[in-house]
Amino acid sequence: MTNKLALFDCDGTMVDSQANICASMEQAFVAHGLVPPDHHRTRRIVGLSLQEAVRHLLPEQDDALAAAVTQSYKDGFFELRQQGGVHEPLYDGLLELIDRLASDGWLLGVATGKSDRGLNHCLEVHGLSKHFVTLQTADRHPSKPHPAMVELAMSEAGATAETTAMIGDTSFDMEMGVNAGVRPIGVDWGYHDREELLLAGAHSVAMTMGELYETLNQ
Repeated sequence: MTNKLALFDCDGTMVDSQANICASMEQAFVAHGLVPPDHHRTRRIVGLSLQEAVRHLLPEQDDALAAAVTQSYKDGFFELRQQGGVHEPLYDGLLELIDRLASDGWLLGVATGKSDRGLNHCLEVHGLSKHFVTLQTADRHPSKPHPAMVELAMSEAGATAETTAMIGDTSFDMEMGVNAGVRPIGVDWGYHDREELLLAGAHSVAMTMGELYETLNQ
């Protein structure tokens, strides 16, 4: 029997991290004499790997500057974390959802644009590390929507495309799910709107954690 795997995005799906991301991106741009992107633009690139996200925000700049801004973001975020200034609250109902899925026999995993260090910190703070059998990050994969994260997660969990769901809040998550041949399920509490998720290939978009649970078990 093939395992059932529920693969979650992190930022915008499990935790609301936009305040940290927007502040760190603004600081990185200012450090290089650049006009910071407004928060709406920054929220639009959440989910991509950091380097790819910066390239989206600086499409007309050279690679050297983009790389420098990327490093400044990393340095600033690390300093913020060291100072205890990183706040990534869980969305309401997530813990209950995870417990219900685990009780139903689902294996759980994460596929995120975060770094290994960032994801591990987030999961440890919320006491979630024990729940996930596979963790895939931007440190070891091409950026979403490349399917590599999902493919390795399925391999590690002993799941197939037919028994795997990719759950996320952005079009990048939905496109990654489509590219991997799994069931993409959107959530409407994150950073891209419902219509975008559906256009990107979402089979459905859940409005609540309860609705997400019912959708996964259909």
